[in-house]
Amino acid sequence: MHGSVKSRLTRASLSLARNSSTSSSSEGTIKNSGAKNSSILLRAQLDINDIISRPQIYKDSVTRRHLPLNLISDIDFITQNRPLQASHLATINALKRERKDITANLNNTQEKDGVMSRLKQIKSELQPLEKQLRDLQELIYAKAEDLPNLLDESVPRDSQTDEVVSYINMDPEEAQTISPAGARDHRSIGEELGILDFVTASRVSGSSWYYMLGDGALLEQALVQYALSRARQRDYKMITPPSVVKSEIVQACGFKPQDQNNEKQIYQIEDEPLSLCGTAEIPMGAFHSSTIFPSGTQFPLKYVGVSRSYRAEAGASGKDTRGLYRVHEFTKVELFHFTKPRDAQRELDQIRDFQIDLVRSLGIQARVLNMSSADLGAPAMKKYDIEAWMPGRGSWGEITSSSNCGTYQARRLGTRYHDHQDRVAHVATLNGTCMAVPRVLVALIEQNYDPVANVVRVPSVLWPYMDGKEVIAKN
Repeated sequence: MHGSVKSRLTRASLSLARNSSTSSSSEGTIKNSGAKNSSILLRAQLDINDIISRPQIYKDSVTRRHLPLNLISDIDFITQNRPLQASHLATINALKRERKDITANLNNTQEKDGVMSRLKQIKSELQPLEKQLRDLQELIYAKAEDLPNLLDESVPRDSQTDEVVSYINMDPEEAQTISPAGARDHRSIGEELGILDFVTASRVSGSSWYYMLGDGALLEQALVQYALSRARQRDYKMITPPSVVKSEIVQACGFKPQDQNNEKQIYQIEDEPLSLCGTAEIPMGAFHSSTIFPSGTQFPLKYVGVSRSYRAEAGASGKDTRGLYRVHEFTKVELFHFTKPRDAQRELDQIRDFQIDLVRSLGIQARVLNMSSADLGAPAMKKYDIEAWMPGRGSWGEITSSSNCGTYQARRLGTRYHDHQDRVAHVATLNGTCMAVPRVLVALIEQNYDPVANVVRVPSVLWPYMDGKEVIAKN
């Protein structure tokens, strides 16, 4: 089904999308003459009218996310300059109407010198007004584009406290009593068993890189194949996305080269407008960019993709850098949905439930969190995380996340559909981790290590993908 939808999307659809790309803040007969499309993307189709009509909701999203307060000032700028924008627009349209009337009656007038003088005067008045309007629209647009998504009503009101929804493979009482005392971490276990090598990788590539060896490499591939198998059973279509994308795609998906503390997040290729993907979410989200889905498209469109992911990980010189928890390159299986906005919350719950089933089947002790607003990236309206207990770290560690991004990414990627009234509207996008291999390995190794036998016990669901091996012993 997905392939047929793709083939039916014609150049006419893209042309329609380009021709209809105007600023939602413009009124009357003037279109946003500053709107520019690149060779691959439409300009972001922002709902500036919504910001103007509901400024406090947008301010609430900024403050609850603990984002820089200059974004509050930007919202005030957008709303306060609406009268000036409307005034410029009204004056410009009045002058254009006058010019049209004069031109239409030019042959019938007896005072041609005076009329020609007025036409020149109108031209001299229009040029600065149109530039002022264009500059103002561009400034309003730039400020609107920097704003984060709105927040779902069910995001915890305490902006810094994640809500524990449930536990996996353990009960709440057990979760309160687990202790890291005496636990070995995955790095020391993996190095002793000969399945991980950080020393050689450090010499070859630098810190936060690694080799997986023997049964360690086999376990990585087993996790990938198991995750893909489970996703196919849930009607996900497999996709192998590129790991390098154009930088404007990264930006459109809501990933910035620097975070709010101006620390590097994304690897950019020097002297090229290209970036390495930090997650397959980026190329998968862009798969239907600059697209209008035809009437009758059956949503959701569900994809599962496996790729290598690259992250600068600004904190790589500090916390969580020992071992596999925070690394620069890793294998990840990603889930991505395109759907109608009204169905997005239900599908977010479905992604979360799939993740829970997957973690439960691996026997990993974990907990499910409804994430606080301070832990949401700019595109996400709502996010669930699953954190596994990692004895070697003595704490919980994220192994999956799932996010409802609403229309935030679709507006920036130009991904739309025909709604039930045959109007063109933006789709909603959702993403979720199917298998972030290194972090799942941390949990599996540390939770399943048998110190007496000096082996790591392999979850039974992985045996068929591990050549029947039930334990990983010293190589």
